[in-house]
Amino acid sequence: MQTEKISGTQLGLLLFTFVISTIVLTIPRLMFEIANQDAWIAVVPSTTTGLLSITVMVELSNRYPGMSIIQYSSSIIGKWLGKCLGVYYLYFWFISISVMTKQHTVFISSLLLPKSPSYVGSFTILLLSSVAVYAGIEVIARSNEFLTPLILVCLFSLLIISIKEADPAQVKPILGNGLWPVIQAAISPAGAFMNQFFILGWLLPYLDQPKKACKVSLIALIGICHSVLSVILLTIMIMGPLTSKLNYSFLSVIQYTAIKGSFERLEAVAVSLWVMGTFVKISLSLFILCLSLDHLFSIRNYRQFIVPLALLSFIGSIWIFKDYTDLNEYIAWTYPIGGFITQSIIPFALLLIDMMKKRMRK
Repeated sequence: MQTEKISGTQLGLLLFTFVISTIVLTIPRLMFEIANQDAWIAVVPSTTTGLLSITVMVELSNRYPGMSIIQYSSSIIGKWLGKCLGVYYLYFWFISISVMTKQHTVFISSLLLPKSPSYVGSFTILLLSSVAVYAGIEVIARSNEFLTPLILVCLFSLLIISIKEADPAQVKPILGNGLWPVIQAAISPAGAFMNQFFILGWLLPYLDQPKKACKVSLIALIGICHSVLSVILLTIMIMGPLTSKLNYSFLSVIQYTAIKGSFERLEAVAVSLWVMGTFVKISLSLFILCLSLDHLFSIRNYRQFIVPLALLSFIGSIWIFKDYTDLNEYIAWTYPIGGFITQSIIPFALLLIDMMKKRMRK
């Protein structure tokens, strides 16, 4: 049994921040490229992938209480295949942390510190995240319990300030290009980000009341859906066709509002949202990476891996992409495919195999 515990509310807030933290500023452009003015419609069907992840991970946790996906994979598909899957998840989380760190560095460099070396931003965020991981999942959850309300207040304040510039005519004609582009946008990239609920495979063993897992996860999913829908819809109504040409579309909306309104330098609020969310996301991802290595080799002390894995992630963040174009192509096309297989198909296959094995035993 796990000695550290988090509450249902803390779990829901962790899920919300983990998914919403980086997509708020990046996803409007990615979805507009596929579905144009109908991108906001694609948010609703994209939640089905999140719903699938929640259902599968909660069911697996109920079948193997107190165990992470690394641990019960060996029970389902055998020791050696389970170990191979564990190694794959180690690789997946290492690449994910490297990408998150690189994305954070590019964002900060382009907006705040253009003359600072890129590795400064990477080292700083990984250092802070390492301290949080060493303190434990309880500290990460409590920190996020304080940060998430700040993120929500800032986000909705920006939405309210910007709404006066919105032009509803920008979303017309509705379904002008048919339903297929909406489905494409719902599957990739929106659906790929909703798949991130599979982190429940590592967090549910720490939940103090397992019966609340499904409820709080669904509430987090609904909150994410509403937030993303509001951001994308507002971005389209203000920026129109320019949405697909701006790397950080919602940030451009904030800057445009600041110019036309009485408020100035509102982008500083958006940067704060990004930094707070990225800190929680990298901290949680580094915790999961360390925990996966711990469970894979049954060492029972994940903290001794924090420094080596953080240093490897730092090197990975510098090495993984040459420029922003490579990063953008990965987020837009490579990650949705890999994320769907890793976060949805593999857990669903594990559940299906486990159900078949138990029926055969009966």
